[in-house]
Amino acid sequence: MSDPSNIIKQIIGKTLKAIRLKQGLSQEDLAHECDVDRSYISMIEVGRNEPSVTKIFELCKGLKIKPSDFFKLVEGEYEKARKNG
Repeated sequence: MSDPSNIIKQIIGKTLKAIRLKQGLSQEDLAHECDVDRSYISMIEVGRNEPSVTKIFELCKGLKIKPSDFFKLVEGEYEKARKNG
């Protein structure tokens, strides 16, 4: 497996985007809910920026999901990536 921290960044971004799209929110909508710039959301979603735990909690609040649920999704995707090598 390549660099685990890079893989986790990618998974966080993909998970955030999937939840956002499922809820019918634009990047702009989520950015407004979390009081951040839209470009920050974009950078997370493409895996170029890794949000802090505090910011993940804020993003989850904006998405109206529990951080524990978000981390479970990320963990599940990480385990899949590890198995697929």
